[in-house]
Amino acid sequence: MGIKSRKPTTPTQRFTKLLDFKELEPKNKKPEKSLTVPLKKKGGRNVHGHVTARHRGGGHKRKYRIIDFKRDKSDMPAKIISIEYDPNRSANIALLEYKDGERRYIVCPLDLKVEDTVISGDRCEMKTGNSMPLSSISPGIPIHNIELNPGGGAKIARGAGTAATIMAHEGNFAHIKMPSGEIRLIRKQCRATIGQIGNINHERQSLGKAGRSRYKGRRPKVRGVAMNPVDHPLGGGEGKSSGGRHPSTPWGKPTKGFKTRRKKKYSDKYIMKRRPSKKKRRK
Repeated sequence: MGIKSRKPTTPTQRFTKLLDFKELEPKNKKPEKSLTVPLKKKGGRNVHGHVTARHRGGGHKRKYRIIDFKRDKSDMPAKIISIEYDPNRSANIALLEYKDGERRYIVCPLDLKVEDTVISGDRCEMKTGNSMPLSSISPGIPIHNIELNPGGGAKIARGAGTAATIMAHEGNFAHIKMPSGEIRLIRKQCRATIGQIGNINHERQSLGKAGRSRYKGRRPKVRGVAMNPVDHPLGGGEGKSSGGRHPSTPWGKPTKGFKTRRKKKYSDKYIMKRRPSKKKRRK
């Protein structure tokens, strides 16, 4: 989808840049009723009522669209009926109709259009939207919706504009270059979908006003340095002061560069190369 700017009749509109939704077809289509479930707001709280994600609450009412991340309906072609907006994710979704009449949602890849046909199987054409095991995909082809465990459903490369790449095949594993730049070993039996996820302009949006963040369920954030010492480790001090210590959370856990990954994690043996640091990425 492209980005649209408005003629600024108010100060807010001067900085607003939003998606134009031209890719959605047909326009203003309601979601498939059989594939939606109610979505209860949690306000960032867990089952015990404790806040685990701060600055969450409010927002527009939503319904959750059930997405087929497993693509386990093998060797049956499906036609794209519509491409729709999903308020629960950054990417658009596509509604499939299989030959037997069953309908399912998938995350919509780039350049996939209404009336196109996709299929899932062990050996099928290497075409955008088709799903197959990593062992059947040639190196150098962009992929998304990658499983970490065979049959467990897609876990990697599911956001708008993301794609991973197969670098090589070795033994029972494929070398996958993640969107972050990390190179990881994943079993060849795991499935992936060909192509890059669409809606690549999602990150170029500028909401323009605080109210639009509230629509999305995001509440205001207050900087730690603006608080009192009783509320945050960085609070207090004469003038602008950062507390004279390394940046941290309100509970004292270091942030901004402090490595929080466990030193001995079971998945370390599957990581061939770590993602580059932020400093290297900027260069």
